[in-house]
Amino acid sequence: MPGNVEKQSILVTGGAGFIGTHTVLQLLKEGFRVSIIDNLDNAANEAVCRVRDIAGCDLSRNLQFYLGDLRDKDFLDNLFSQNRFDAVIHFAGLKAVGESVEKPFLYYNNNIVGSLLLCQTMAKYGCKKLVSSSSATVYGQPDKVPCVEDDPLHAMNPYGRTKFFFEEMARDIQKADPEWRIILLRYFNPVGAHESGEIGEDPKGIPNNLMPYIQQVAVGRFPQLNIYGYDYPTKDGSAVRDYIHVMDLATGHIASLRKLFTMRNIGCTAYNLGTGYGTSVFEMIAAFEKACGKKIPTKLCQRRPGDATTVYASTDKAQKELGWKAKYGIDEMCRESMELGEKESLGLQPHFIITKGR
Repeated sequence: MPGNVEKQSILVTGGAGFIGTHTVLQLLKEGFRVSIIDNLDNAANEAVCRVRDIAGCDLSRNLQFYLGDLRDKDFLDNLFSQNRFDAVIHFAGLKAVGESVEKPFLYYNNNIVGSLLLCQTMAKYGCKKLVSSSSATVYGQPDKVPCVEDDPLHAMNPYGRTKFFFEEMARDIQKADPEWRIILLRYFNPVGAHESGEIGEDPKGIPNNLMPYIQQVAVGRFPQLNIYGYDYPTKDGSAVRDYIHVMDLATGHIASLRKLFTMRNIGCTAYNLGTGYGTSVFEMIAAFEKACGKKIPTKLCQRRPGDATTVYASTDKAQKELGWKAKYGIDEMCRESMELGEKESLGLQPHFIITKGR
């Protein structure tokens, strides 16, 4: 495969979502041609328009958008028969832990069936390079932290199990056909926004993710922040997570693509994308209060089903094999999320990316 990325075309499923838009923007800046598939179930077309605006006329010529669902076999056949894709980045899927507990049929149908049909179509048309989003939820309640890629996997909820089952599916596909090169990226907790303030996470209703929830309380959309679990066996009683900036995730996908294009014997390999350290809910609230200069009203609530106590990443493998390392810290994540929230509260930032949080 030539090293010149200008001739490489990447299909991005779920590319209108939170992580998808930031990654698409980075792909365009790196010189790739990009096609997005999204059914806009938990995103909006406005997000793609914002990406075009940020990228500018020259780069946005390399971006195509297709409205469609991965579970629609005819749609996939038509798309792949009319286009040549060098690789696929697979984001598409539902991702709210609590919702998955309440609606397991919905999650297995959307996340597993869609992913299976995507891989079948890729194989049919000879596109066998895949970077797929997995999740730290595959570790469940880990026996030890930081989580290392070869640790036992114990997904605790239907959402996490859809990610675990797809990882197993991907390993089986690659074992049966060694031409496949597959990288599974286990995200930890994505937060932050693009420096332009034009794209970011703006959930509909009460957010499932901590950062956008704090943001919406800070700008007055909600009266208080519900803290789910305050009696965990941690230093301050709140759950601990590894929060990673969305732009660090985006560069992680670029690094993964470059590995797919330059190395043959990848097989099917998983990498953690995190910062390598844990931040508690109360610590995150304190950092956000510092960024916005005001107190965040809170209410202590019972734990949510399916939530783990402490989860954060070992990032040694990604640093060594992908040459990737997270650059952003909590203070930058909070500041950028606050700026995005302030734009929205002033009517400058419409609800353009509707994401159901992890």
